Amino acid sequence: MKAALLKLHFAVFLWGFTGVLGKAIQLNEGLLVWYRLLITVVTLFFLMLWKNEFKKITLKTALKLSAIGCVVALHWVCFYGSIKYANVSIALICLSAAGVITALIEPIFTSKKIVVVEVLLGLIAIIGIYLIFHFDTKYRTGILIGFLSTILSVLFSVLNKKMVDLVPPKTMILFELSGGLLFLSLLMPLYLKHFPVINLLPTFQDWMWLIILSWICTIWAFDLSLQALKKISAFTQNLTLNLEPVYGIVLAFFVYQENKHLNFSFYIGFALIVLAVALQMLRIVIQKKV
Repeated sequence: MKAALLKLHFAVFLWGFTGVLGKAIQLNEGLLVWYRLLITVVTLFFLMLWKNEFKKITLKTALKLSAIGCVVALHWVCFYGSIKYANVSIALICLSAAGVITALIEPIFTSKKIVVVEVLLGLIAIIGIYLIFHFDTKYRTGILIGFLSTILSVLFSVLNKKMVDLVPPKTMILFELSGGLLFLSLLMPLYLKHFPVINLLPTFQDWMWLIILSWICTIWAFDLSLQALKKISAFTQNLTLNLEPVYGIVLAFFVYQENKHLNFSFYIGFALIVLAVALQMLRIVIQKKV
């Protein structure tokens, strides 16, 4: 359990960089995600080919993984859309709703029963989001998009929990992200029609950030999180993901000085989220000792 939690926390730390990188990349959210998926899928394919790590899976399993990948793609588009409409801190803080949403959704897809304590801990995070939403009205569009991103993130984690014991991590990532890439490629003409851009190609600097985003914050972080998910619940994973805003917001404060544009209610909400994470981690440790 300790090793799994360490892997998960390191993966979350890496994911904390994605918001900062997303703001640094000049592409709009749809193209950003498409290039991220493209680089990740191509890199992972040749990496697995070189190491001879391909594993055979059934067509049914491949289709299920591809469908989960579509959810991932939409989650990323909404996440980076939230950054564009608000900022890095707001987009990341919305992920704190993952706890309560997971506590309610996971029992629908698994045999797990609703745990009152988990719902209450998740509600603490929801109150934190409400404080930010209610008092910082200029970010409401970004918050709504970010909340949709969180719902998709939770759905992805719950569905992944059902597949993680059946497929090796890298094989799972390859099929999921390939499905997401195909889905987004089919959707892109319609997307660009409604959200037109001047340049379709990334700049040289964008390519550098995209490579870091794909290699380190996607392939490596995904592999660590899937290994961890074999030992812990989807709820624990998603509540631990609330630390992603902690890491990401600190980086956003340092890199973009976003703290100058946030009011006192943001910090109260942020404190409630940290409290929810700390209480859940304490709960896990106590249960382990018992």
